[in-house]
Amino acid sequence: MNSESPIKRRKSRQIYVGKVAVGGDAPISVQSMTNTETCDVEATVAQVKAIEEAGADIVRVSVPSLDAAEAFREIRARVDVPLVADIHFDHNIALKVAEYGVDCLRINPGNIGREEKVRAVVDSCRDKGIPIRIGVNAGSLGKDLQRKYGEPNAEALVESAMRNVDILDKLDYPDFKVSVKASEVFMAVEAYRLLAKQIEQPLHLGITEAGGLRGGTVKSAVGLGMLLMDGIGDTIRISLAADPVEEVKVGFEILKSLKLRTNGINFIACPSCSRQNFDVIGTMNSLEQRLEDIRTPMDVAVIGCIVNGPGEAREADVGLTGASPSNLIYIGGEPDHKVSNEDFLDHLEQVIRRKAEELEAQRNGFDEDPGDLIAKA
Repeated sequence: MNSESPIKRRKSRQIYVGKVAVGGDAPISVQSMTNTETCDVEATVAQVKAIEEAGADIVRVSVPSLDAAEAFREIRARVDVPLVADIHFDHNIALKVAEYGVDCLRINPGNIGREEKVRAVVDSCRDKGIPIRIGVNAGSLGKDLQRKYGEPNAEALVESAMRNVDILDKLDYPDFKVSVKASEVFMAVEAYRLLAKQIEQPLHLGITEAGGLRGGTVKSAVGLGMLLMDGIGDTIRISLAADPVEEVKVGFEILKSLKLRTNGINFIACPSCSRQNFDVIGTMNSLEQRLEDIRTPMDVAVIGCIVNGPGEAREADVGLTGASPSNLIYIGGEPDHKVSNEDFLDHLEQVIRRKAEELEAQRNGFDEDPGDLIAKA
């Protein structure tokens, strides 16, 4: 299958969140946020590591107090993934986490207070190479903007964002990214489209407070999909009332569907019907759970019958087509061998893993014969 996306991305200034480039020609990064009590260092470290293992490029941690800042210091020392500290109002917290090695500050300059406080934070960021994220939410607009516009809308979100942008511009600090989030899809999409025309900095996309796992996934896919198709967006966070690990999975699935990122297996699977020769749904549920650890980009087709199966399997790295009396496994687009319905799941998993190893070796420039996949499986 053609692996290149037809999307032409908006040109933006590149910044670095730790080792992760955001903007410019960098891949769109995926991030999530911990929901543990930050002062519970063990729980927060465990969750950060789980989010990282799911593939996240960046993890955000709320730091609401100086005690939490001290906890952040220990968390930073125990994890490798770039960390963003989420801070509101208190510039002393920002200065502390900057000292403790934070990779990005999520703090709105307009909420810090007096100019000298803002300048102190910006000077610290400049000295340590720390970018800032300006984050505007429809649910927390200033009272004057609420009076001006009557209710939250895209224009109010952008005006709020630009007030913060102007502060950083006056302090000659261009290393920032911006988000203008709303839970209402059309409002968020319009706000991002307006903002994209006004600044050169990277944009952090999200539909805030999107909902539970199913509803929030759909809402986020629709909203972010529209923006990403426009070429807008440099880093994304899916906001779900669910395990943060699920946010990462959904984020990558959205990017994979638009061919903007490759991370792990892209499954092509039929919804199943009376023509199926094996339990497609059960097979898919098992494969997704078993193969979550694979990060190698590859296509796997699981089709229950011979009507669409051969065509899909020929385009995949590994394909399974239902047939009678035995199902047919394709490898590298070619029919390879047959397998019965009895205990074929373990066998199929091993075939996929071996193909992933072969593809990973090719990506890393190793010119070696992977051998007979079937013998090894």
